[in-house]
Amino acid sequence: MTDAPAISVRGLTKRFGDKTVVDGFDLDVARGQIHGFLGPNGSGKTTTIRMLCGLLVPDGGSGTCLGRDILTEAWEIKRRVGYMTQRFSLYEDLTIRENLDFVARLYDLDRRRETVDRALDRLRLAKRSGQLAGTLSGGWKQRLALAACVLHEPELLLLDEPTAGVDPKARREFWDEIHTLAEGGMTVLVSTHYMDEAERCHRIAYLAYGRLLAVGTVAEVIAHSGLSTWHVSGPERRIGTLARDLAARPGVEMVAPFGATLHVSGSQAAALAEAIAPFRAEPDLAWSAAKPSLEDAFIHLMAEAPVPSGAPSR
Repeated sequence: MTDAPAISVRGLTKRFGDKTVVDGFDLDVARGQIHGFLGPNGSGKTTTIRMLCGLLVPDGGSGTCLGRDILTEAWEIKRRVGYMTQRFSLYEDLTIRENLDFVARLYDLDRRRETVDRALDRLRLAKRSGQLAGTLSGGWKQRLALAACVLHEPELLLLDEPTAGVDPKARREFWDEIHTLAEGGMTVLVSTHYMDEAERCHRIAYLAYGRLLAVGTVAEVIAHSGLSTWHVSGPERRIGTLARDLAARPGVEMVAPFGATLHVSGSQAAALAEAIAPFRAEPDLAWSAAKPSLEDAFIHLMAEAPVPSGAPSR
């Protein structure tokens, strides 16, 4: 296997009219890596994924995907990539087997029946192979969509918020399968809103307003945020007023409630400690220094992100 990155792009840019949706994006993704793509709605994740797999032509920048030029060799890239969209895109009036057979025909795969049978067994779809796709629950539709994406054994799997609206058990099973595929050498780029899913990635990239704000392992992104965090718990009624009191204090940049506990964060440890000092003597409140979470880091990144002109205010 080559040591060259599966994805390597520099200055990737896409505009729709006068709106820049992706603005000078740089990214390297190693082969066999699961790389998470995170950011709020409208941050440019889907547009970037579509440029990487040859469905959209960039307006600026350059790069390669699977060793092929994204500007001039889009067709070669498409045949070696599996792309799972946000919405279920298979035929609901066909059975599971019929859908997979149709995809196998599109790719002109040899020994189609054996290939489909293997996919059915791998995603535990064999017992439902005669069921219409439209009658499946979200979790089973997800399995079918994944089976269709990997039927032609792609080198790169692009997943655009694949688990949205799926129950936690189905999400965990899906991610177990993703890790199995990566262990077999497949590279995976996945966009998600779920922090627990981000933490299962080898590396993550965070976008806002079309710009890359952070990239690295989860530990690196949290450390790069520079946040100090305290947790405080107490009676529910007091926690509600405490959140407002703390938010008004200099040195406190973020107060996030988690049930009867608050996560209180700031980028200056000394200023944060001074801000919370008057409240630490309250007998009903329990304070503890804590490590910032990935969610804390992302909220901080979003708050610090420069808002382009014309973008809606936060």
